[in-house]
Amino acid sequence: MKAIVSHKYGPPDVLELTEVEKPIPEDNQVLVKIHAASVNFCNLVLLKGEPFLARLAFGLLKPKYTIPGGDITGRVEAVGKDVKEFQPGDEVFGDLSGCGWGGFAEYVSVPENALALKPANVTFEEAAAVPMAGVTALQGLRDKGKVQSGQKVLINGASGGVGTFAVQIAKAFGAEVTGVCSTRNIDILRSIGADHVIDYTKQDFTQMPQNYDLILGVNGHHPISAYKRVLNRNGVFVHVGGTGAQMFQTIALGPWNSLTGSKKIDTLLQRPNQEDLNQMKELLEAGKVKPVIDRCYKLSEVKEAFRYFEEGHSQGKVVITV
Repeated sequence: MKAIVSHKYGPPDVLELTEVEKPIPEDNQVLVKIHAASVNFCNLVLLKGEPFLARLAFGLLKPKYTIPGGDITGRVEAVGKDVKEFQPGDEVFGDLSGCGWGGFAEYVSVPENALALKPANVTFEEAAAVPMAGVTALQGLRDKGKVQSGQKVLINGASGGVGTFAVQIAKAFGAEVTGVCSTRNIDILRSIGADHVIDYTKQDFTQMPQNYDLILGVNGHHPISAYKRVLNRNGVFVHVGGTGAQMFQTIALGPWNSLTGSKKIDTLLQRPNQEDLNQMKELLEAGKVKPVIDRCYKLSEVKEAFRYFEEGHSQGKVVITV
């Protein structure tokens, strides 16, 4: 089978399209013929080995996982004798980041708990956009943010992969949602249901009079003190992504801030979860969430896909069609 392979850390140029052995499913595994995959920030970490601490999980001197790619969707081709949830012909989607990666390939064998049935009302490309970014948004809002109907929620970095899901999921929970983005992304946020949109090139939401019950920081550079200033009493800031300095502040100062005041500062490390995949499936089937796809690339164009994703300006998700 064809696969994208990386034997060393570096820029997208280290990726090679080559022939590798087609996997054979073990007793508890599902063999999936992949139709589409997508690019996430974790793919960049795995590609470059940066930040360096990530190499403790991914391999110190060279990648432990030679075929990158976490999000996949496709059709089940075969199952091991102990698999109970799926059968050949099922259309599935899933997140492979917790079970060896391998999504940028024609086939992959994975444990059945990494997968869920693909919603029938979305395309393979749309389904590939969902697992990591959608579950990150869900876990950030529901588990860390404890989002409630009627709350005022702000999504900073609302036009990217996680952000576009977060806007829609927060709306599905009944929140009043404000999205922060650049000028060119305003129409996208309005089209997916944002109640208010702030153009960060013209206004700084941390200097505005409006306060929020929950802020999801998907991107940004503001110090923690600025986020706290626009949180309501008992409000919550959840760090999902942003600058290294912001991440350090959240990890180092967040627990102390949360203990010494009414406002909570927290950070999210997304974990693959079949139950959450199934909740995303329900939201997709109900039409409450629709993936936003910026561009689709062929498997042979993965280098170009990474270069575009690295620029940091994608509107929604970058998808790889296999």
